[in-house]
Amino acid sequence: MTAVILWILAGLLFLYCILILQYYGWFKKLQPFITDKKVTPQISFSIIIPARDEADNIGKCVLSILKNKYPLHLFEVIVIDDFSSDKTCAVVENIQKQYPNLRLFHMAELIPNAANLNSYKKKAIELAIGKSAHNWIITTDADCQVGEEWLRSFNNYILQEDKVFVAAPVSFIDTGSFLSKFQYLDFLSLQGITAAAVSAGVHSMCNGANLCYQKDAFFHVEGFKGVDHLASGDDMFLMHKILKKYPKSVGYLFAQEAIVETLPMDTVKGFINQRIRWASKADSYQDKSIIAVLALVYLVNVFFIVGFIFSLFEWTTFRFWLGLFIVKIIVEMFFLTPVAKFYKGQRLMKYFPIMELPHLVYTVVAGFLGKFGKYQWKGRTVK
Repeated sequence: MTAVILWILAGLLFLYCILILQYYGWFKKLQPFITDKKVTPQISFSIIIPARDEADNIGKCVLSILKNKYPLHLFEVIVIDDFSSDKTCAVVENIQKQYPNLRLFHMAELIPNAANLNSYKKKAIELAIGKSAHNWIITTDADCQVGEEWLRSFNNYILQEDKVFVAAPVSFIDTGSFLSKFQYLDFLSLQGITAAAVSAGVHSMCNGANLCYQKDAFFHVEGFKGVDHLASGDDMFLMHKILKKYPKSVGYLFAQEAIVETLPMDTVKGFINQRIRWASKADSYQDKSIIAVLALVYLVNVFFIVGFIFSLFEWTTFRFWLGLFIVKIIVEMFFLTPVAKFYKGQRLMKYFPIMELPHLVYTVVAGFLGKFGKYQWKGRTVK
């Protein structure tokens, strides 16, 4: 029985390694987009930030955007309050005294009955887009911070490329804890795959913390209609809909100036809930190549755990399992090394091998609960 499990694992791992090496090839072909500071800013942006109980973060987020080296008359920042119970709104209102292009709206005032909502974030973005003044929408999260050339990089890319939807890089901030480093490296792999896949035109992936798209395109695909019953997926589901209507009009802004940094979860419970939320949308993707990739990754992790348990009491089979595990680590590190270099996170790569085993467990647990369980997010229980 153990031998059968390990040979199945070997076959799955072989396919997995081919997949990872393919991503590596695509990523290595990427040429960083150079943000030329001599290009005159022309594009007008409406930056939308849904916020729920983010009093500790919203000020830093908003100010990092407002302090961009970009003409103030060419962009507005819209904070859409998602029924906050803390001082989120008070922080924003205080900053408004200095920046007239900062706007604040309250979901409680814009929708009469929110009890039937399952995705508050999608509704928040939709409402904010309806109030926006400009045709290019950028979304980010309230716990994020951006660089001073962030808007300029989008401006230059849009002027140079004929796209209606632009995904851009996101990175976790390493706060020093083991959990922080774990999340950084885990998210690094997701971002590397996203950059490689989107740029290669293989499948569409993105993160809502750093997205830019035309308002006209959003309305043309009827926004989140059809996916608004799903609590998560304000990013990838919209990307899929736009890609279907606008083939070859989705791009990836591979520029360090465009990187958005976000805080990691500060507790294991928060981290697991976040990953369950991400996993909950896995079987709803229209892009079947993503489902196939996710299924392969999940099966590899399941068989690694099962193989580990069954081979623990027999040295010969355990050596076989350990050899496969080492191969997985080597191949993944081979892929992540250039990704970490782009994100300037090479110093954290030394922690990668010791994080592999807990990574197996969390992936299997989060994937299972994402499909069959429920999770807590922003004080709400989502099934």
